[in-house]
Amino acid sequence: MAPMSRSPSLPAGPSQRMLRVGELIRRTLSEILAQGGLHDPELDGVSITVGEVRVTPDLKRATAYVLPLGGNNRESILAALRRNKPEIRHQIGREMTLKHVPDLKFEIDETFDRIEATRRMFSDERVRRDLEDAPE
Repeated sequence: MAPMSRSPSLPAGPSQRMLRVGELIRRTLSEILAQGGLHDPELDGVSITVGEVRVTPDLKRATAYVLPLGGNNRESILAALRRNKPEIRHQIGREMTLKHVPDLKFEIDETFDRIEATRRMFSDERVRRDLEDAPE
């Protein structure tokens, strides 16, 4: 019997290497931001959550999904991170043992907004009623 082949319609997920490198960058970036290692007044004293870092298959680019505590000043924090990208890459390179530090891109982490929207949707009386009336 021939081994089953992967369906071409199913996208291949990230490799273990991509996940591992992304998580290492996430942890290192979190530490850099928590320690206040960047000399930018807009980032001083600001708590920034790094929710996820996604790395491209060639490990040349990484997107860090970040959110300032409370979600305030998103755009100014994003601009400050983008401005400090060379320094951030340098610090990540010092802390990690990668041949090449990926080019970083910063985006706002919308996960918490989606979770809240889903929570509001499920608390809606009409949706709860539909769920309760649904056959099992």
